[in-house]
Order: sequence, then C-alpha cells, then structure tokens
Amino acid sequence: MRSVRPPTLPIFRTETQARLLATLYLRPDRGWTLAEIARELGVGASTLHPEVRRLEEAGLLTATAIGRSRVLSIDQSHPVARPLTEILSYLYGPHVVIAEEFGSIPKTELLLIFGSWAARHHGQTGPPPHDIDVLVVGDADRAEIYAAADRAQERIGMPVNPVLASTRRWEAASDALIRQIKTSPSIDLTPSRADREKPDQ
Repeated sequence: MRSVRPPTLPIFRTETQARLLATLYLRPDRGWTLAEIARELGVGASTLHPEVRRLEEAGLLTATAIGRSRVLSIDQSHPVARPLTEILSYLYGPHVVIAEEFGSIPKTELLLIFGSWAARHHGQTGPPPHDIDVLVVGDADRAEIYAAADRAQERIGMPVNPVLASTRRWEAASDALIRQIKTSPSIDLTPSRADREKPDQ
C-alpha cells in the first residue's frame, strides 16, 4: 500500500523568498502589491514574480484584484500558516531586527525588549501590540540609539520606542519604570562582550 505524502512546499528556497514570506506572514494585517514588496525588500519585481507564483500555487499566498492591481496576502486557513509564522518570527521577527540594529552600538551594557510585545512573546494574553519598547542601559550615544530605532521601525513596520537608561538608573530602586521593567516579561538581546569588541570584517 502506497503512503500518501503531502506536497512539498516551496519554502526557504532562497533568502529573497524567505524575506518575502516574512514580510507577508509577520505583517498579516495588510495586503501588498508586487511593487510594494519589491520596494520593501529592495529587489526587482521580476525577481519576486516567480517566487510569488510558486507560493500562490502552493496556497500560501492569495491574490485579490483591486482595480488594476493584484494585492497579495497570506492564506491564514492553510494548515502550515501558524507553524510557518512561528518559524518566520524566530528567524526574522522584531527581536532579530532589534538585535541587529541595536546590538553593535558601543557602550551598551544591557539591551531589552519590554512592554506588550515582550509579554505576547512570552505567551501572555492581550491585544496585539502596536509598538515595540526597547531599553538600552549604558552610556551609549543617544543619536545612535534613535538612528537604530528608526532603521528597525522601517524594517519591522511598527513603531520602535527606545528608552535610554544609565547603569546607575538601572540599579536604582526608586525608578518606577525600571522597577516595572524588572518585574515584567522582557527579552534580553544583550550582545556578549566578545561580540561587542569583535573588529569589523
């Protein structure tokens, strides 16, 4: 008796396709035209077109005609939609972007995501977060922090709110915000000292 195998899904064939999936699956509340995705990823529409076609054929994406445009969105009823979202979140989610954009800032002693996004990441129920709160502890340059927040916000598509605290403030017991952060769910993205001191390649 022959076993019935599910069709192989055309996922993670290339880095471009993985980023395409991440853009759509990690921001499921909106639809995208091919031109919008191409601008978001910084690649040509002709490069994306065959990837989109494969994903449509696999049922991972749907296309809706609106005027003269085809608007792409995810099919949340697909059996792999939820696990695929979890995998993409792990590989390309906001915490990965925050770590990349903030992690190389000199004099950063502690880097945390806190607030509602961290709480949902840890499984606490509640409304979907509409922004991401980032704490940077140390003597890092304020301009670099806000530049990193702007870059991260552009990549994630969600406001990124940085909070800069000195080591003394972090260690103080009288600061209400710091006490709240310490007693609430957070995600520690602090790079190791070796990573911070690693020379540029």
